[in-house]
Amino acid sequence: MLPFDVILFDVGGVLLTNGWDHAERAAAVERFGLDAAAFEARHLAAYDAWERSAITGKAYLNETVFYEPRGFSRGDFFSFMLAQSKLLPDGALEILKELSASNRYLLGALNNEARETNDFRFGKFELRRYFKVALSSCYVGLRKPEPAMYRRALDILGSAPERTLFIDDRQENVDGAVEARIKAIRFTGAEALRGELEKLGVL
Repeated sequence: MLPFDVILFDVGGVLLTNGWDHAERAAAVERFGLDAAAFEARHLAAYDAWERSAITGKAYLNETVFYEPRGFSRGDFFSFMLAQSKLLPDGALEILKELSASNRYLLGALNNEARETNDFRFGKFELRRYFKVALSSCYVGLRKPEPAMYRRALDILGSAPERTLFIDDRQENVDGAVEARIKAIRFTGAEALRGELEKLGVL
């Protein structure tokens, strides 16, 4: 008997670079000459709602950048945002591909991401070739590490927590999964993850 029925992956920090985290926003501040403190404050006020799809990407940009005239367009800024998404060095994409090829597990994403960037990343890196389900915050209206996010995932999947494995690079998200009785691994690199999966009998 296989050790798990379902394996869920975070995306940013596990498979790809983070789409719009501290480093990416700092690069935008420098590229477009924004006031760093004002931008970060406005980002913090709006980003939670954007990741839950409570507001659109256009509304997020209006709140954070285009609340005053700029010498660049929304398209310029959003293109820069999307360009920050890259394959993560030492990431787990090859492991995801290997698991998908085995056809032994239901594979899915459990990630916090805004709809516009999530759809772009899934398309550009062809993640839907490997994921059978996408439990992204923008689709379910919840965010890790909220307990309801893990409960909703299990409800949708119809999976027992002890038959579900979750991989994430942030300790608070791993802790949230463990609280929901899901087996969780903190991702620190592909080699370490492969070793953990081999010990669990997944690979």
